[in-house]
Amino acid sequence: MHTVAVLALDGVIPFDLSAPIDTFGRALLPDGRVPYRVRVCSAREDGSVSAGAFTVRAPYGLEALGEADTIILPGVAEPPRTLPPGVPEALRAAAANGTRIASICVGAFLFAATGLLDGLRATTHWIAARDLAERHPEVTVDPNVLYVDNGQFLTSAGAAAALDMCLHMIRKDFGSAVAAHAARMSVMPLEREGGQAQFIVHALPPAPAGTTLEPLLQWLEDHCDRELTLDEVAARAGMSTRTLNRRFREQTGTTPLQWLHRARVRRAQYLLETTSHTVEHIAVQTGFGSPTAFRERFRRVAGTSPQAYRKSFRAPGRPAAAD
Repeated sequence: MHTVAVLALDGVIPFDLSAPIDTFGRALLPDGRVPYRVRVCSAREDGSVSAGAFTVRAPYGLEALGEADTIILPGVAEPPRTLPPGVPEALRAAAANGTRIASICVGAFLFAATGLLDGLRATTHWIAARDLAERHPEVTVDPNVLYVDNGQFLTSAGAAAALDMCLHMIRKDFGSAVAAHAARMSVMPLEREGGQAQFIVHALPPAPAGTTLEPLLQWLEDHCDRELTLDEVAARAGMSTRTLNRRFREQTGTTPLQWLHRARVRRAQYLLETTSHTVEHIAVQTGFGSPTAFRERFRRVAGTSPQAYRKSFRAPGRPAAAD
């Protein structure tokens, strides 16, 4: 089981504290097992943490950081220029042991104060980005992304971006199916870009429920492994190709074939994560026909190659494939 330690310091922002607890706490493996153990930690001996209008009591102290696989640093209302005694040492020791550390919103100030972000790219809430850059000029601050993944160290922008980052980490740990379930439980989409284009699950452009295209879209998704032509899709819909194109643009904002390409790429992402099938086999399974066409379309939509995508998101325990 993967242990997530959420370090709550005085002035912690309530949503920043609850977001990782809820997101990681709601994750479930396909067999029903819980993949994460979430522990809330405090730097105080009595475990108390001021959260603005109320006070919470954390059951764990700084020693729990040394046992964690992931440490989350929520934002605080007024980021201090120096961290409480013992906190920077505990975080640096955890980092030296390979622990993944992530900050939420202005929690990036706490993270940067440890020196662990020196020389790295990071983000925070846009309104605080200039202050972070001025306080820590050794950190490259990017205010234009939802989150930044440097591998071991991650930073997110505002509170909503924290959910995107947490889902991203769940997906890296246990695959898209587990992350998708956590997203549904949090009533969140799983496709928002975080500044790491190669790590996006691209959502299919939706049609409003009950519209004339809804049955056709379901049929297309179910048959995206076939090399469908526009004429075939139009015949299935009982429309001319001209009418079909017009309806698609009105209801989804894209064309039938562009929608189909995205459906195929999304299917390919799932197969790359959950199977050891070769790229050649997946190209056939997803209706691209040739591996070359598959690789070109996948890179165009997902922003990276199938092999690089598989390396990042292969489900734990899944053997590598010969790509």
